Amino acid sequence: MRRQVLSILVENTSGVLSHVSGLFSRRGYNIDSISAGVTADPRFTRITISSSGDERLLEQIEKQVSKLEDVVDIKILEPAASVTRELMLAKISTKVDNDHHPVFTIKELIDVFHGKVVDKTIDSVIVEVTGNTDKLDSFLDNMMSDYEILELARTGLTGLSRGADDVFIVD
Repeated sequence: MRRQVLSILVENTSGVLSHVSGLFSRRGYNIDSISAGVTADPRFTRITISSSGDERLLEQIEKQVSKLEDVVDIKILEPAASVTRELMLAKISTKVDNDHHPVFTIKELIDVFHGKVVDKTIDSVIVEVTGNTDKLDSFLDNMMSDYEILELARTGLTGLSRGADDVFIVD
């Protein structure tokens, strides 16, 4: 099983995200992550979808998505030829069990992963961490070994291919 990230440029029209996600639903394809936002040109939206499956399934997903009416361009974001990022907010309990002494303080772990505290109360902190999916997963694994994660929100993957060679220009 392999993960594939698609960068889909679509017309910025009402219901376009529903059309794309509906295709996945109708065909029984799973979406691991999805994010969407308007581009520098307000006529277009970029949707980034991460999905997993075997080669045949992933090839089928790409072909089916490219056939949708609102799709202007579609790219596979290969790891070596693209930059992908995700934002995560994690609310972490600052209550410490007296019998348990963490190896690292919350602050030390946040610093290791280049995160930042965006809110702090007496009993919790909200931490913002940005990076690739592996970095965020690693942050969580390290944090959960010593601290309780009270709430978690992730934006979903977004990304762009490297360089200017394959930029889709619309007149």
